[in-house]
Amino acid sequence: MPGFEQVPFGISDFADNPEPRCPCLLLLDTSSSMSGRPISELNAGLAAFKDELIADSLASKRVEIGIVSFGPVQVVTDFQTADVFIPPQLIANGNTPMGGAISQGIEMLRRRKEIYQANGISYYRPWIFLITDGEPTDDWRAAAALVREGEEKKNFKFFPVGVEGANMGILAQISKTEPIRLKGLQFRDLFNWLSNSLGSVSHSQPGDMLRLPPPTGPQGWGTIEA
Repeated sequence: MPGFEQVPFGISDFADNPEPRCPCLLLLDTSSSMSGRPISELNAGLAAFKDELIADSLASKRVEIGIVSFGPVQVVTDFQTADVFIPPQLIANGNTPMGGAISQGIEMLRRRKEIYQANGISYYRPWIFLITDGEPTDDWRAAAALVREGEEKKNFKFFPVGVEGANMGILAQISKTEPIRLKGLQFRDLFNWLSNSLGSVSHSQPGDMLRLPPPTGPQGWGTIEA
């Protein structure tokens, strides 16, 4: 894992960029089982994610990215807009403390929304993407309760994604949203869908209802298991 945390946006940046914010939190499994091609493809996907977001001038100012990795739990990137986001080079190591990462991420979002409110910045409902190839090695049930409470209150949208080897049964218990199985190692296709979807959101007004392209199906990056 990188031995640093990126510097979050300071308050002065809101004066320079008063655009509404569209926060996206990535909870990324970097446990030892992700070693080799999986972690390489994940890193390549993050780099493509950055490139696609900054190609959209409005999305680059409105979409904020935060990353929490687990294996162990670490805040890799505090929330910052896509134009200044630097994709990390993640390294696979350790076990899978998924519950701790979820709890850490939800607390990050809570603090970020407080900062928006204190500075008069409007924001879209945050998205949380959990990507894992295993199952939790810590107690995940309290974190699952936080996810479901947040979903019920519409505090965020939660997307659980399982890479090959993931315990889809546990993912189904964490969120109200049905978990998606990633096709192979199509991380770049996943992040392409995510950047396009966040771009559409960023061009709307906070609170608007949008119809986004489905991530599943013949042309999608994932499948729903029956």
